[in-house]
Formats: sequence, structure tokens, C-alpha cells
Amino acid sequence: MKVTMLATTCDKKDCPSIYKTDRGTILVQGETPEGHGLNIPGHEHLVEIPMELIREAFGGQL
Repeated sequence: MKVTMLATTCDKKDCPSIYKTDRGTILVQGETPEGHGLNIPGHEHLVEIPMELIREAFGGQL
């Protein structure tokens, strides 16, 4: 799978980031939030990223 970074909050590997893939999907890297109260299946993950990162990834269109 080819991955291209769309946006990040810093130049380190452990920062919230958004990537696109050559499979037509988006990958999101971020913190796993606690105390969210959601029922997430064991095979899925929930990550939290800043809204400004999403805006940057999509060219301010949001």
C-alpha cells in the first residue's frame, strides 16, 4: 500500500497526522481517548486528532 501524508501537527513520528492511500482510503494517526463513553468493537480503534489538522488536510474546505 502506498501512503502519502496529507497533514500533520509536527515533524515527529508520534504526532496526530492524516494520510491518504492508493486504495482510496484515509489513515488517521492520533491519541486514543479515554472516557468517551462509546461502544467501540474490539477489532476497531478510536483516535482523536485536532480539527485544525482535518482542515489543513482538506485545504481549508471544512
